[in-house]
Amino acid sequence: MRKMLAKKLEGDSLQCIACQRRCIIHNGSAGFCGVRVNENGSLKLSVYGRPVALWPDPVEKKPLFHYLPGTRSFSIGTVGCNFACDFCQNWDISQAPREAREKDPQHWREYFQKHINACQEWSPERIVKGALESSCKSISFTYNEPTIFTEYALDIMEIAKKHDLRGIYVTNGYETKECWDELSGSIHAANIDLKAFNQKFYTQLCHVPDMEHIKDSIIYAKKLGIWVEITTLIVPGWNDNLDELKAAAKWLHSVDPDMPWHLTAFHPDYKMKSTKGTAPEILLKARELGLSEGLAHVYCGNISQSYSEYETTYCPSCNSEVVNRVGMMVSLNKLDDGKCPRCQTKISGVWK
Repeated sequence: MRKMLAKKLEGDSLQCIACQRRCIIHNGSAGFCGVRVNENGSLKLSVYGRPVALWPDPVEKKPLFHYLPGTRSFSIGTVGCNFACDFCQNWDISQAPREAREKDPQHWREYFQKHINACQEWSPERIVKGALESSCKSISFTYNEPTIFTEYALDIMEIAKKHDLRGIYVTNGYETKECWDELSGSIHAANIDLKAFNQKFYTQLCHVPDMEHIKDSIIYAKKLGIWVEITTLIVPGWNDNLDELKAAAKWLHSVDPDMPWHLTAFHPDYKMKSTKGTAPEILLKARELGLSEGLAHVYCGNISQSYSEYETTYCPSCNSEVVNRVGMMVSLNKLDDGKCPRCQTKISGVWK
C-alpha cells in the first residue's frame, strides 16, 4: 500500500490530511471517520481491502449523465464517513463507526474491527477483475465517502488504468487539496454534493464546520481536469428556499455553465424520518431557476418515472432531445460523436 495521507507530529501523534477536518490522531485513536487509525505512530486504513458494498451499477446512478452514458460502473464502498448527516440514506454503513463509538466509547474499536475483519477481502487486483468480468467501463468509489479510503482507491486505480478502466468519486467534496492532487490522473470523473447553499444546513444536519471547502473542491477538481457533475438533495424546510437555490445556480454558472446539476428528492430516513419528502414541484421550480440562470443542463431525480423527461439531456442550442433516460438508465442516445445530430452543437461531456 502507498504512503498514507498523513503528517507526523510530536511523539506518536499524526495529522490526517485526507479531508478538511485534518484530524489530530493520537496513538491508539481514530479520526472522525472512525477508519483512519493511528497505530504506534503510523496511520492505518482499517477498511483497506474490506468493502461492504459492491455492485455493477449504471453510471447514471452515481449520478453521472454526461460521462460514458449507458455504461456500467463497478461500484464499491466501505464503512465510515467524515460527515454525520442526519438524513443519510446509507447510514447503516457510513455511520457504523460513529454509532459504535457512541454506544461503547471504551471498546468500540475492538468491536468494530472484529466486524470489519469478518468482511470478505477484496484486494485491488480482485476489484479490477470483478470490474472487467462485469463488463464495466469504470470503477466508482461510492455508497459511503471515498475520501476516507483514498489510498485503497488509488491502489485499485493503479491497476485499473492498465485495463483502460476509468475512476469515479461520488463525494461530499470535503477533500483537502493534497488529497485532490493525489487523485489527479487516477480519478477521471466526480459527482460532488453541494448539499446546500447555506452554512446552517451543513452545521446542523451534516455536522460540518465550513461549507466553503466544498466550493473550493468543485473549482479545484475541475482545474485538475476531472469531469464534474453536481448533486443537491433538496430537504424541505432546510435548503428549498428559492432565493437560496437561485444563488446556488448563479454560483455554479460562474464556475461552469455546462456543468450538470442534479436536483434530487429527499425521502425520510435515519434521524429525519418525520420530515416530509420533497414534492416534485419543488424540484421542477429549482430546475427552472437553474436554467434561467444560464445553466445548460439541470436534471431532476429520485422521483417517479412519470417525470423521466427531466432526466433527458437536451441540446442547449436547438433544444432537441439527445439522450433519453428512464429511471436513471439510458433508453436512447442520439449523440453523434458527442454532437447534437440536428445542429451539430458539441454537448459538454465525456461520451466515449
